[in-house]
Amino acid sequence: MTGALAKAVAAADLAFTAPARARALAAAALAEADGHAEAAAVAEHALGLAGVATGRLGDAETRLRAAVRLADGAGFRERAAQTRGVLGYVLTLTGRTAEALRELDRAMPELTGTAAARLRMQRAVVLTEISRFGDAAAEFAAALETLRAAGGDALIEATVRTNRSIVLARLGDWRGAEEDLRRAEQGFAATGHLGRTAMVWQNRGLAATVRGDVPAALTAYDEAASRYEEAGTDQGLLPIERAETLLSVRLIAEAREAATAAVADYERRRNAVDLVQARLLLAKVALVDGDPETAVREATLARRSAARQHRPGWAALGGYLALRARRDSGLRTTAMLRSGQRTVAALTDAGWVVPALDARLIVATLALALGRPAVAEAELTIVGRAGRGGPAELRARAWHATALLRLVHGDRRGADAAVRAGVRVIGRFRAGLGASELRAHASGHASELTGLGLRLAVEAGHPEAVLRWAEQRHAGALRLRPARPPDDEGLAADLAALRQTALDLAAGTGQAPALLRRQARLEKAVRDRARHATGVSTADTRIPSRAELAAALGPATLVEYVELDGRLTALVLGGGRLRRCELGSAAEAAERLDELRFALRRQAFGLGSFAGLAERTARRLDDLLLAPLPLGEGPLVIVPTGRLHELPWPALPGARGRPVSLAPSAALWHRAATAPRGEGGDRVVVAGPGLPHAAAEAAALARRYPGARRFTGRTARVEPVLAALDGAALGHLAAHGTFRTDNPLFSSLRLADGPLTVYDLERLACPPRQVVLSGCDSGRSAIHAGDELLGLASALLALGTTSLVATVLPIPDDAGRALMVRHHRHLAAGLSPAAALARAQSDLPDSPAAASYVCYGAG
Repeated sequence: MTGALAKAVAAADLAFTAPARARALAAAALAEADGHAEAAAVAEHALGLAGVATGRLGDAETRLRAAVRLADGAGFRERAAQTRGVLGYVLTLTGRTAEALRELDRAMPELTGTAAARLRMQRAVVLTEISRFGDAAAEFAAALETLRAAGGDALIEATVRTNRSIVLARLGDWRGAEEDLRRAEQGFAATGHLGRTAMVWQNRGLAATVRGDVPAALTAYDEAASRYEEAGTDQGLLPIERAETLLSVRLIAEAREAATAAVADYERRRNAVDLVQARLLLAKVALVDGDPETAVREATLARRSAARQHRPGWAALGGYLALRARRDSGLRTTAMLRSGQRTVAALTDAGWVVPALDARLIVATLALALGRPAVAEAELTIVGRAGRGGPAELRARAWHATALLRLVHGDRRGADAAVRAGVRVIGRFRAGLGASELRAHASGHASELTGLGLRLAVEAGHPEAVLRWAEQRHAGALRLRPARPPDDEGLAADLAALRQTALDLAAGTGQAPALLRRQARLEKAVRDRARHATGVSTADTRIPSRAELAAALGPATLVEYVELDGRLTALVLGGGRLRRCELGSAAEAAERLDELRFALRRQAFGLGSFAGLAERTARRLDDLLLAPLPLGEGPLVIVPTGRLHELPWPALPGARGRPVSLAPSAALWHRAATAPRGEGGDRVVVAGPGLPHAAAEAAALARRYPGARRFTGRTARVEPVLAALDGAALGHLAAHGTFRTDNPLFSSLRLADGPLTVYDLERLACPPRQVVLSGCDSGRSAIHAGDELLGLASALLALGTTSLVATVLPIPDDAGRALMVRHHRHLAAGLSPAAALARAQSDLPDSPAAASYVCYGAG
């Protein structure tokens, strides 16, 4: 073997492990070939492989075609056939699958042994791309058999098994997929191709996603990304596959950002095949995001492109997403019904199990709307039978179909039981997630089911059933304590680095753009570590009965709000009696809420005379939300819904002067109200920097509580404060608060060494029993489907804090001190937290901050 040929062969071997080094070796071999056709052909082949590895598909095709011409021209038929195998894969990636299969079929007779095994693998990859999973599995098996007959090759076997794992996962053979990946990783390591283990981890993520293990999937994808970066190779479909997993737990903003970036990237690179999948992903995200117009456009473009590429499976998926988007737009036509039936057939032929069943559900609901019950019954029967196993999403759809089918037969009790079974499936899936963020978003999967259950209960006229379904819709994730990530020390280190970066930004130390990039990188690292946690919670997720709630309430009255079809309903439990009261428009309440928050903010900061507007708006909200209800004279426990979580309830006339406790759900309130009253524990007082009144507030409270642990000035640092709060009886933190709408888990209180975030609080082993957060917006939470809340206050309630006082509005720096001192005076005198806050607000009716403070939890 000549020196040039040896270099070219080495370059081809390195293409997917170290593409930059492979390119340099191949270029050197090409320069040294000096008319040696075989060396030149192999060098061009290696350059083509490096182009594939780095995503430069146009250059890869040019190089591979040159290699074929050189090899054919010199009579090196085996070399030409090997190159045609790679060319077939590139043609597949650029949407020319029929041409790809022709190239592979031309090459097949020329190869034997390991080369034939490799070609069979490449043909199987093409079949995988066009969703012919059964044919692909058979071709992969043939490739392995050919390889064994040829004496074996560890590197080729590892590559075959890596690629076959995708097919096995798609066919539901989880054990076989993992065994292939385990053996592939061993093979790559043994042959010195560690860079290729990135593909192994990527496929592990895909298999975990298909079986519904989101923490495992995200862990695998993050590991794959790290290995791709280390090897300097293109990530291929990794961003799309990871975004699909994020979408499975309804992390919509991140998934949409990733999908939009992928569409732009593949368009720029003229990667037609992956562009189809990116457009389909963007269509799916748009559907979940309530944007059917974008969904129809992207799904239609993807379907047409896939059809041109002779990829019927992907075209069917595009048709399905367009059908869903039109359904979400409100269309209900006979033409849609026929289109839906054709889509079901195409999806079934292509092997898309979950989309096919979902399309059958859409067809069934269309048929019911169009007066075709026989068609609906047939489709619902198939969905109900097909979905008894598999991922949670599939099983939940099956129970939904069963509920609708039972309704067709007039069996309302059976329908309710089916809906409850579907909700339990989603509940178990949610509990398997460790991160509070993932759990909160995952609750969105149950929205249709809980909506159906609530509608059935309302139509039946049973208030207790309505209350049970209202609780299913309210903050189920908060009843599960967040799990710590597997690398908790790494999380603490990242949080410390993030705090230092925030300090540098505030002080103007260093270049702001570089610091902002570092902050974004660290926030991503923190978020990703937290998402790797697996659910291990043993919290009681049972919903208490009416009798249990009534016993815990005593003289208090529970008001739980629900929204259905744009209207608000209140469930009122007082004196042991439960009543359902129909109220007004949810949209009107949201409009008045915005007016009230605006007026109170302007009034608090002295930006005009808005007292009249605030009072008028508060009365209008009271007339809508409280005045129609039989509330009695005692304390109130309020479970809001939707935007009502942002309402400063003490501003409403019906709530003034009386103890009011807010809770994300009646179950969470009951857990706090019936929790054992712990004895002992420190009282902790913290004053953050930049608040002139905070130190004085802390000093006054320290005098109120002799022996309290006080942190002010430079001593008010996150780690010592967290250590003191762990297991404390009371924690009072006066500090600047920031609510992060882009990522509420980075909402924070500013301490001496930087922000104390939700991620910090979730590291507490035992949270303080009572907490006061005297800072702007410290009680605000992001509100997601299922009334799931993410923020400082909701995090503490989930951890087990029984009562918490915080603000739902910004307040002037010095406005809260007098109110908080009064609050603690009444607290020390024996009043409950809600009663102490109400008394303090009555003592200071003109305080600009009075209406901003609310009490959460048991009160």
